[in-house]
Amino acid sequence: MLTRKIGEQILIGDDIVVTVLDSRGEGIRIGIDAPRGVKIQREEVLRAVVEANLAAAQPDPEAEARIKALLGMPTTPAKPADPANPVAAEPPAPAAPAKPADPA
Repeated sequence: MLTRKIGEQILIGDDIVVTVLDSRGEGIRIGIDAPRGVKIQREEVLRAVVEANLAAAQPDPEAEARIKALLGMPTTPAKPADPANPVAAEPPAPAAPAKPADPA
């Protein structure tokens, strides 16, 4: 724990300087002088970004139904195949391509 007054600095390593700029009520304003490659982030902003990324990575069980509804596709699941008639469950075979007429 450090106590600093306005204008006083804290040195971190050889190239980071934290300066107390102002004090207002329960908060303070600080200035940070650091090399360009040093990331300086507010903890609450970083936490919010991490939480948003985790939420976006969670599977959405209703996403498929919403997409199908937007595309005008039926959203009900297909009926299970009839084990007594397996041929009825197969999709129709594609039509054979038309053969060109013999020019002779």
